[in-house]
Amino acid sequence: MKTGIIIYIAGSHKIRDDFDIEFAVKKLNIRADRIEVVSPMAGHFSIMDAWWMHLIKGMSRIICLFAEMADNSELKFTGRELRLCG
Repeated sequence: MKTGIIIYIAGSHKIRDDFDIEFAVKKLNIRADRIEVVSPMAGHFSIMDAWWMHLIKGMSRIICLFAEMADNSELKFTGRELRLCG
């Protein structure tokens, strides 16, 4: 079973223009076959858009994890998790 993760970046902190989302996601050490990011500045703009991308790429288990900015240099999980499929 292939697993896809959606990281939804929430919170009131504004993301800096020079923030490297790919690097921040790699630092989270998530084990998944595919990762999509939902934020205004990178990846997808809605969870549904990222969910659909996972489905067409063959992911059968899809989980949405909520994250927020921590001191403008990294992401941290809020502890909220939503299983969307599988």
